[in-house]
Amino acid sequence: MSDVNVEQVARLLRERNSVDEKIASIIQRPVASGHLGEWIAAQVFGIELEPSAVTAAVDGRFSSGPLRGQTVNVKWYLKREGLLDVTEGPALDFYLVLTGPASRASSSRGSTRPWCIESVYLFDARRLITELRARGVRIGTASSVRATQWAAAEIYPRAGNPALPVRPEQAELLWLFAP
Repeated sequence: MSDVNVEQVARLLRERNSVDEKIASIIQRPVASGHLGEWIAAQVFGIELEPSAVTAAVDGRFSSGPLRGQTVNVKWYLKREGLLDVTEGPALDFYLVLTGPASRASSSRGSTRPWCIESVYLFDARRLITELRARGVRIGTASSVRATQWAAAEIYPRAGNPALPVRPEQAELLWLFAP
Protein backbone atom coordinates (compact mmCIF):
# COMPACT_ATOMS: atom_id res chain seq x y z
CA MET A 1 0.00 0.00 0.00
CA SER A 2 1.34 3.40 -0.86
CA ASP A 3 1.72 6.31 1.54
CA VAL A 4 -0.92 8.15 -0.50
CA ASN A 5 -3.45 5.40 0.22
CA VAL A 6 -2.63 5.42 3.94
CA GLU A 7 -3.00 9.19 4.04
CA GLN A 8 -6.32 9.03 2.18
CA VAL A 9 -7.74 6.36 4.52
CA ALA A 10 -6.59 8.37 7.57
CA ARG A 11 -8.31 11.50 6.23
CA LEU A 12 -11.52 9.59 5.46
CA LEU A 13 -11.53 8.08 8.95
CA ARG A 14 -11.25 11.55 10.47
CA GLU A 15 -14.29 12.58 8.41
CA ARG A 16 -16.16 9.45 9.50
CA ASN A 17 -15.28 10.07 13.15
CA SER A 18 -16.75 13.55 12.86
CA VAL A 19 -20.00 12.16 11.43
CA ASP A 20 -20.09 9.41 14.08
CA GLU A 21 -19.73 12.06 16.82
CA LYS A 22 -22.75 13.93 15.44
CA ILE A 23 -24.86 10.76 15.28
CA ALA A 24 -23.74 9.68 18.77
CA SER A 25 -24.83 13.02 20.20
CA ILE A 26 -28.34 12.32 18.87
CA ILE A 27 -28.69 8.64 19.83
CA GLN A 28 -26.70 8.98 23.08
CA ARG A 29 -24.71 5.82 22.39
CA PRO A 30 -21.65 5.01 20.27
CA VAL A 31 -22.29 4.56 16.56
CA ALA A 32 -22.47 0.83 15.94
CA SER A 33 -25.11 -0.99 13.91
CA GLY A 34 -26.61 -2.47 17.09
CA HIS A 35 -27.03 0.83 18.93
CA LEU A 36 -28.12 2.77 15.86
CA GLY A 37 -30.55 0.02 14.79
CA GLU A 38 -32.12 0.03 18.26
CA TRP A 39 -32.50 3.81 18.15
CA ILE A 40 -34.04 3.78 14.65
CA ALA A 41 -36.44 0.96 15.62
CA ALA A 42 -37.44 2.84 18.77
CA GLN A 43 -38.22 5.98 16.76
CA VAL A 44 -40.13 4.19 13.98
CA PHE A 45 -41.94 1.46 15.93
CA GLY A 46 -42.51 3.10 19.32
CA ILE A 47 -40.14 0.95 21.34
CA GLU A 48 -39.09 2.03 24.81
CA LEU A 49 -35.46 0.95 25.03
CA GLU A 50 -33.92 -0.53 28.17
CA PRO A 51 -31.86 2.04 30.09
CA SER A 52 -28.79 -0.21 29.83
CA ALA A 53 -27.54 -1.49 26.49
CA VAL A 54 -26.34 -4.70 28.17
CA THR A 55 -29.71 -6.05 29.38
CA ALA A 56 -29.70 -9.77 28.54
CA ALA A 57 -31.78 -10.72 25.45
CA VAL A 58 -34.16 -7.73 25.62
CA ASP A 59 -33.52 -4.31 24.06
CA GLY A 60 -36.89 -2.84 24.96
CA ARG A 61 -40.68 -3.08 24.88
CA PHE A 62 -43.23 -1.95 22.35
CA SER A 63 -44.91 1.07 23.95
CA SER A 64 -47.95 1.19 21.64
CA GLY A 65 -49.78 -0.67 18.92
CA PRO A 66 -50.75 -4.32 18.70
CA LEU A 67 -47.58 -5.51 20.48
CA ARG A 68 -47.79 -3.02 23.36
CA GLY A 69 -45.88 -4.32 26.40
CA GLN A 70 -44.17 -7.15 24.46
CA THR A 71 -40.39 -7.42 24.69
CA VAL A 72 -38.17 -7.08 21.66
CA ASN A 73 -34.58 -7.69 20.64
CA VAL A 74 -33.59 -5.40 17.76
CA LYS A 75 -30.98 -6.39 15.19
CA TRP A 76 -29.63 -4.36 12.29
CA TYR A 77 -27.73 -6.36 9.71
CA LEU A 78 -26.22 -4.23 6.97
CA LYS A 79 -26.74 -7.21 4.66
CA ARG A 80 -29.33 -9.98 4.97
CA GLU A 81 -27.34 -13.16 4.69
CA GLY A 82 -29.89 -15.58 6.15
CA LEU A 83 -28.26 -15.60 9.58
CA LEU A 84 -29.69 -14.31 12.86
CA ASP A 85 -28.11 -14.04 16.30
CA VAL A 86 -30.61 -15.88 18.49
CA THR A 87 -30.83 -16.16 22.26
CA GLU A 88 -32.91 -18.44 24.44
CA GLY A 89 -33.86 -15.70 26.91
CA PRO A 90 -37.27 -16.60 28.37
CA ALA A 91 -38.28 -12.93 28.70
CA LEU A 92 -37.97 -12.28 24.96
CA ASP A 93 -41.13 -12.12 22.84
CA PHE A 94 -39.94 -10.85 19.44
CA TYR A 95 -36.95 -10.15 17.21
CA LEU A 96 -37.28 -7.02 15.09
CA VAL A 97 -34.64 -7.26 12.37
CA LEU A 98 -33.67 -4.38 10.09
CA THR A 99 -31.59 -5.42 7.09
CA GLY A 100 -29.77 -4.01 4.15
CA PRO A 101 -29.78 -5.82 0.80
CA ALA A 102 -30.01 -9.61 0.60
CA SER A 103 -26.67 -11.29 0.04
CA ARG A 104 -25.18 -14.76 0.35
CA ALA A 105 -22.88 -15.33 3.30
CA SER A 106 -19.50 -15.26 1.58
CA SER A 107 -16.19 -13.50 1.58
CA SER A 108 -16.37 -9.77 2.22
CA ARG A 109 -13.35 -9.06 0.02
CA GLY A 110 -14.11 -6.33 -2.51
CA SER A 111 -17.60 -5.61 -1.14
CA THR A 112 -19.21 -3.00 1.10
CA ARG A 113 -21.83 -3.05 3.83
CA PRO A 114 -23.83 0.10 3.24
CA TRP A 115 -25.63 1.64 6.23
CA CYS A 116 -29.14 1.25 4.84
CA ILE A 117 -32.46 -0.45 5.54
CA GLU A 118 -34.08 -2.36 2.71
CA SER A 119 -36.34 -4.69 4.70
CA VAL A 120 -37.72 -5.22 8.21
CA TYR A 121 -38.72 -8.55 9.77
CA LEU A 122 -40.61 -9.50 12.93
CA PHE A 123 -39.95 -12.99 14.32
CA ASP A 124 -41.88 -14.53 17.20
CA ALA A 125 -38.92 -15.53 19.39
CA ARG A 126 -40.41 -18.70 20.88
CA ARG A 127 -41.75 -19.98 17.56
CA LEU A 128 -38.41 -19.28 15.87
CA ILE A 129 -36.49 -21.20 18.56
CA THR A 130 -38.91 -24.14 18.22
CA GLU A 131 -38.53 -24.18 14.42
CA LEU A 132 -34.73 -23.95 14.59
CA ARG A 133 -34.52 -26.78 17.14
CA ALA A 134 -36.79 -28.97 14.99
CA ARG A 135 -34.30 -28.53 12.13
CA GLY A 136 -31.32 -29.23 14.39
CA VAL A 137 -29.95 -25.69 13.97
CA ARG A 138 -27.53 -24.48 16.62
CA ILE A 139 -29.06 -21.69 18.70
CA GLY A 140 -26.75 -18.70 19.17
CA THR A 141 -24.64 -16.41 17.03
CA ALA A 142 -25.31 -16.71 13.30
CA SER A 143 -28.15 -19.24 13.47
CA SER A 144 -29.30 -20.23 9.99
CA VAL A 145 -32.84 -19.03 9.23
CA ARG A 146 -34.56 -20.35 6.09
CA ALA A 147 -35.65 -18.01 3.30
CA THR A 148 -39.27 -19.08 3.88
CA GLN A 149 -38.99 -17.96 7.52
CA TRP A 150 -37.59 -14.57 6.46
CA ALA A 151 -40.44 -14.17 3.95
CA ALA A 152 -43.09 -15.05 6.56
CA ALA A 153 -41.56 -12.58 9.05
CA GLU A 154 -41.30 -9.63 6.64
CA ILE A 155 -43.24 -6.51 7.65
CA TYR A 156 -41.54 -3.99 5.33
CA PRO A 157 -41.62 -3.32 2.43
CA ARG A 158 -43.87 -6.37 1.93
CA ALA A 159 -46.39 -7.23 4.64
CA GLY A 160 -45.79 -10.97 5.10
CA ASN A 161 -46.36 -10.92 8.88
CA PRO A 162 -49.65 -9.34 10.03
CA ALA A 163 -48.56 -9.18 13.70
CA LEU A 164 -47.10 -5.68 13.23
CA PRO A 165 -48.61 -3.73 10.33
CA VAL A 166 -46.36 -0.92 9.12
CA ARG A 167 -48.33 2.31 8.91
CA PRO A 168 -47.68 4.68 5.96
CA GLU A 169 -45.81 7.19 8.16
CA GLN A 170 -43.56 4.39 9.45
CA ALA A 171 -42.88 3.24 5.88
CA GLU A 172 -41.91 6.81 4.99
CA LEU A 173 -39.40 6.92 7.83
CA LEU A 174 -37.93 3.55 6.85
CA TRP A 175 -37.70 4.68 3.23
CA LEU A 176 -35.34 7.47 4.37
CA PHE A 177 -32.76 4.71 5.02
CA ALA A 178 -33.25 2.99 1.62
CA PRO A 179 -30.16 1.98 -0.35
